[in-house]
Amino acid sequence: MELPSSLPQRVFLLAYNPAKGRVGMGTELGAMLRAGALADLYLKGQLTDVRGRATVNDRLPGDDSVLAGLLGEISGSRPRKWQHWIDKRQRATVGAVRQQLADGGWARCQPYKILGLFPATRVTLRDPRVRKELLSRVNGAFRTPAGRVDPADAALVTIVAAAELNLVVDRKARRANKRRIQELAELTGPIGPALRKSIQAAASAAAGG
Repeated sequence: MELPSSLPQRVFLLAYNPAKGRVGMGTELGAMLRAGALADLYLKGQLTDVRGRATVNDRLPGDDSVLAGLLGEISGSRPRKWQHWIDKRQRATVGAVRQQLADGGWARCQPYKILGLFPATRVTLRDPRVRKELLSRVNGAFRTPAGRVDPADAALVTIVAAAELNLVVDRKARRANKRRIQELAELTGPIGPALRKSIQAAASAAAGG
């Protein structure tokens, strides 16, 4: 079974709730997708960490428009912390990744209006087995020796755990696998901590506003 190649697309599919036919309200989708893109570039060696800041190591954009766009953002800026890049352009990234899934045949996207007024997009998975395979990979990462886990699967675990995506890894599973999650997070360097800080900052801002 073929899976989407990019981490942002895989994260989107994991965040999708088949029972509700959509990504649940309150899901930190934008932050997770930005973190997924950073993790992709980090694992590919195109980004590296220099004193806590995302630094371009390889400027070749590749053929993925979302990853190339983020690499261009970072290339055109002074060095900034990883959290900064997770915080930026989340809504645009959600739309871009959703379109990638539609273009690649992974999902069907239908525009509609909530209450007849507010534009939205209804997403339907074309093959539910793809999401089930991604779930299997996440669960398998808890049973496989850390050194043998695919780095992309380690990044998925890191992202869904940091974002507390209970649909994939609930609180009980996070507690039971706390040590393993920490081991897997080391493979994606600064991504997990940056994602947690981004979500915490957004929550604090919302509570204060």
